[in-house]
Amino acid sequence: MRQIITHFTDNDLYTFTCQYYILQKYPRAEVEYAFYDRGQTVYPKGFDRILRDQVDAMRDVVITEEEVEYMRSSCYFLPLWYFTFLKGFRFNPNEVSISQDEEGHLNISIKGKWFSAIMWEMPILATISELMHMHYGDFEKYDEVLERERAAAKAERLFSAGLVVGDMGTRRRFSAAHQEMAIGVMKDVYDSRKWDGVFTGTSNVWLAKKYRTKCLGTMSHQLISFEEIVSGVWECNFNVMKKFSDVYDGDNGIFLYDCFGDQMFFNNLSKRMAMMYKGLRVDSGVEEEQVDKIVEKYKSLGIDPMTKQIVFSNGLNVDRAIEIHNYCKGKVKDSYGIGTHITSDVKDCGYMNIVIKLVKGRITESRKWQDCVKLSCDAGKTMGNPDKCKYLLSLMK
Repeated sequence: MRQIITHFTDNDLYTFTCQYYILQKYPRAEVEYAFYDRGQTVYPKGFDRILRDQVDAMRDVVITEEEVEYMRSSCYFLPLWYFTFLKGFRFNPNEVSISQDEEGHLNISIKGKWFSAIMWEMPILATISELMHMHYGDFEKYDEVLERERAAAKAERLFSAGLVVGDMGTRRRFSAAHQEMAIGVMKDVYDSRKWDGVFTGTSNVWLAKKYRTKCLGTMSHQLISFEEIVSGVWECNFNVMKKFSDVYDGDNGIFLYDCFGDQMFFNNLSKRMAMMYKGLRVDSGVEEEQVDKIVEKYKSLGIDPMTKQIVFSNGLNVDRAIEIHNYCKGKVKDSYGIGTHITSDVKDCGYMNIVIKLVKGRITESRKWQDCVKLSCDAGKTMGNPDKCKYLLSLMK
């Protein structure tokens, strides 16, 4: 079996920006992640052993000088010492536990120092997705000419409609090769003529380097989920905003606000933080409703919403992105991160609905473990200890 992940930076940018944040704010923290398959997939017998081999092979995947040079030139907000750290970093397969139950369901746990364990999310998810497409026989019916045409048609519609859009689809991609093709086609289409829209790049650092485009990403829900066990649900959003802005001195200014629902965030958004951050990312809820709430909040703080940006990223396709774009006109600056619809939308093939989420944490090895949860604005995205989720939800009523 060939190795799926062969490049250290075949990972999303937010993995690295979050890792640097962790090294600065919680260098002794320990965490546990769990794998969730929302589709309740039954995996073929022995899949856990195949995945184990892929994970074990990751110990030999190290960053190259070429990758370092790209990140140093593109990720100006990361200091030189961090790249020295990356040169010495090694994936630790012992952090990953994999098993299958008798019905074929997959169980994965990742446990270790936070700054180390965080590196596994994208490689494991992307590997599972590609291996399952192999299992389903999807590679045999893959028509590259057709998929190139479909990718180009999507890009033309997005750019001609005036959307500011990039790829955020590493974790559930059809394959590494398909994602590479899709990004290359999007860039070729964008470079072919003058468009009303803008191609902003990809969250995948390796592909951003390959195509000399921008790599996208700032933070993930896990920072807020972890902060809740430190400072409580009422203050966690504010404290992450403050700590993250301190670490990056105002750069990486898009905040993912829905970890504990929108109201918890808006109740605690100060004018100082609203002004400091460039904008917000909408990853759950009804987008039009979220736009109205964001615009209203900015106005209540005396901030012109048209000076702020919203990044939409909640399972979008081309049609839906265009609908949202039309709704945003004259209200706020909008941009889009599209994932599955770019990297896993292959004719006559399904896609995986899988995630890896933080479920436990402690700020040092001497503290007791506490449950980490995510509530979101979509009930289907609520994850973690059910009793704790129920308790926190009761506080928000």
